[in-house]
Amino acid sequence: MRIILKIALVIGLAILCGSAGFAQKKVKMKQADKLFGGINKEGERFDRFVGDVIFEQNETTIYSDSVHFYSKRNYMEAFGHVKITEGDSVVITAKKLIYEGDKKEAKLRENVVFVKKGRVTLYTDFLDYYRNQQEARYYNGGKLVDSTNVLTSKKGYYQVNNNMASFKSDVVGKNPEYTLRSDTLQYNTKTNIVYFRAPTELTDVEGNIFNYEEGQYDTKIKKSDLNIGQIETRSYILEGDNLFLDDLKKYYRAIGHVEMISKEQDVIITGDRSFYQKDKGIAKVFGRALMKKIMEQDTMYLTADTLVAIESDDPAKKRLLAYNNVKIFKSDLQGRADSLAYVTADSIIYFYDDPVLWSAGNQMTADSINVQIANNTIDKLNMSVNSFVISKDSISNFNQIKGRTMVAHFNKGNIHKVDVNGNGESLFYALDETESYLVGLNKIICSSMLIKFKENKADNISFYIKPDASFIPPHEIKEPQKKLKDFNWREEEKPVKKEMLESTILAQQKTKQQTIEKAPMQISGKPGVLKVSEKENE
Repeated sequence: MRIILKIALVIGLAILCGSAGFAQKKVKMKQADKLFGGINKEGERFDRFVGDVIFEQNETTIYSDSVHFYSKRNYMEAFGHVKITEGDSVVITAKKLIYEGDKKEAKLRENVVFVKKGRVTLYTDFLDYYRNQQEARYYNGGKLVDSTNVLTSKKGYYQVNNNMASFKSDVVGKNPEYTLRSDTLQYNTKTNIVYFRAPTELTDVEGNIFNYEEGQYDTKIKKSDLNIGQIETRSYILEGDNLFLDDLKKYYRAIGHVEMISKEQDVIITGDRSFYQKDKGIAKVFGRALMKKIMEQDTMYLTADTLVAIESDDPAKKRLLAYNNVKIFKSDLQGRADSLAYVTADSIIYFYDDPVLWSAGNQMTADSINVQIANNTIDKLNMSVNSFVISKDSISNFNQIKGRTMVAHFNKGNIHKVDVNGNGESLFYALDETESYLVGLNKIICSSMLIKFKENKADNISFYIKPDASFIPPHEIKEPQKKLKDFNWREEEKPVKKEMLESTILAQQKTKQQTIEKAPMQISGKPGVLKVSEKENE
């Protein structure tokens, strides 16, 4: 009896539909257990089909427990175990369905599950599916899942033909490697590429944070090409106009207006280009590279062709390296060298290859120099091999100290004392009390000596091991006696903050450099007399 009823229903519907061309537009009933007639509240007649109901339209098949079908409008309402199949590509299930056959639009409600070829699944309670446009939309929360990612949002669109999913409002994406959050993004379910359309934050399993403005990220090969973005690791923040990320190789590159911030050391590095090799803990910035280290009431600026930051779990291995044309500026220290290393653990800066430093009016040179920073100011300066200190007094004479090695000790940024070890020589010009007239020249040769300073002027000298000291009156001073061997006054090379910043991408953000007052190293005390205490083997 049931089979006879199903056959009768099919024949009756075929007669009702008419021509074959008309049937292509109409929704056709293929199967049902029972048929009832009915009239809705508006007085419109409909047919009610119950039990194993199947309807078709072209390649679309609709299954449900029951259907109210309005043939005049080509409109149906389906209830219970609703399922839509479209060829072999789309399967949708839900509890309720409204389907407009002329428009080919389906509105599915409650426990909706949309599956594309078994590879992509969309979960929601409110889905509209537009067959002509091959597009599914949800408006009150949905979740898209594939083999790689899980993405949720308040609103979303999925285009079946081109596999593009668009997410809007409170977007959250998760996979075993990362979690991302955004207001708007797109995702291609075939290529597994995420397209960033609004500021997006991605946090990986190690806690590194990536902030994107625009661009794309391939979730399969973990590579991205971004326009404007930011990377935040445990130690650094890296941003630029364009970012390229390769998570598999742990390699990140930034181009244009690059800024790298060391969160642990209060260091900011800027430049034209940069890369960060995460597995090795190496970050490199080059092209008008500038480092700023924020200190209490002061900032240290460093420029070079290339800056390299090395991070490590071992604090002793963390350091900043600078290569070629290195310049440094701080209110109490200026310098230049070919290369530099800044060891952050002990706050020591090492200068290599023709280094020259200026501090408190003194020029200091040696084959290599290192400066120890304490309490955000210079604490000690070590000069090794061919050490030379020069200062200019108020009437343009050059006071000089020379030795194999020297150690300059500072107190609140001012020179407190200098230890000279090996082949010590010094020239000090004695001036009158007004510091306007030359009284004579003190020349001292000694293997080792200690020079104490007061207000950045030599005030007391102690000699060790057979000193040879002489005082030369002004009229007896010969030109060759005015300078020690290898004398080289290089004040024209002294870095100026304004010039350093003008050569970097931060030039427009900086104000004019104020003139830095110099405090020349001079001899104090009575005219022609230098306080000297001779001590052997002390």
